[in-house]
Amino acid sequence: MSESKRISNLYQSIYNGNPWLEVNLANTLKDVTAEQAYRKINPNLNTIWEIINHLIQWRRNILKRVQGETVLTPDHNYFVPVLDPSEAAWEQSLQNLAKSQELWNAFFADFDDADLEKIYPKNNHTYYEHIHGIIQHDVYHLGQIVILKKLL
Repeated sequence: MSESKRISNLYQSIYNGNPWLEVNLANTLKDVTAEQAYRKINPNLNTIWEIINHLIQWRRNILKRVQGETVLTPDHNYFVPVLDPSEAAWEQSLQNLAKSQELWNAFFADFDDADLEKIYPKNNHTYYEHIHGIIQHDVYHLGQIVILKKLL
């Protein structure tokens, strides 16, 4: 099995598979309502919804980087208030997360392992580091979401 296939399987497991850490994004989010996702538990903490939107934007950012684009990261680091707290808008965010997973799966389907060594010029990190970084980023925030759910 190619290295990119192994990485793709790992990334997919964090989204909706059976990863070693025994929690994944899809299962964690499946019973979260818009009201819960929108609720601010503490003024210093992001909401579940803000975290999900942040994840989606970072997944897009890194995917563009490993497709050869140079991306400017905004000062707000993709943490922006949710303006529409409706169930429909929450469902759209969950669909956007699913779509980002599909885009990554499609990317890996055609990825050449030799490209893992390519360098992203703005920070001199390899594509390998970027791809593992986005998986680590998902897991980091998944942990936060699990804790926020318990606090609800």
